Amino acid sequence: METGQLSTIFEIAFPLFLIMDPLGNLPVCLSMLREYSPARQRRILLRELFFALGIIILFMYLGAGLMKMLNIHQSTLRIAGGVILFIISMKMIFPKPESAADDTEKDPFIVPIAVPLFAGPSLLAAVMVYGSKGDAGVNVLSGVLIAWAMSFIIMMTGPTMARILGKRGLRACERLMGLILILLSVQMLEDGIAYYITNVLTN
Repeated sequence: METGQLSTIFEIAFPLFLIMDPLGNLPVCLSMLREYSPARQRRILLRELFFALGIIILFMYLGAGLMKMLNIHQSTLRIAGGVILFIISMKMIFPKPESAADDTEKDPFIVPIAVPLFAGPSLLAAVMVYGSKGDAGVNVLSGVLIAWAMSFIIMMTGPTMARILGKRGLRACERLMGLILILLSVQMLEDGIAYYITNVLTN
């Protein structure tokens, strides 16, 4: 694999990993599954992560066709994706006080762990953005798989990591990821505006 291709894959995988936000989702997931043993928690998280991966890949391949059918420009998708990412990143930096996430079903099936915690609107929008740029499908798929694998490792070691870092440590990591995500969201907005000016207004 060439250096340029590796760089492209990393540029796709890194923001997707930040959007998946496994460190931010970890405390929420563990609070939902707190009545189960660590082994049972890992089995449930494994199932939900695979559901999320399937939804992401499905959306990645159907996204381009959906855009054409709805006559949505790439610039619109990039700007909308940037706005969503900005909102998500602000919530990561300034989270709401913990509330009654305890009312969720004991064994959540697809909702809310797979969707929307991992395969949420911001991630699906980002996948569509990358797919619409004309990059090789292998690069986008590789980026998705790498981001998912990194999230998978964190979630599978979640019970142990939560004990080591504690709530404050996890919260600090989430806010750091939110700061990075703000930069990426602004860049996505700039790309969308530039694409609109050069490809839509001039045509």
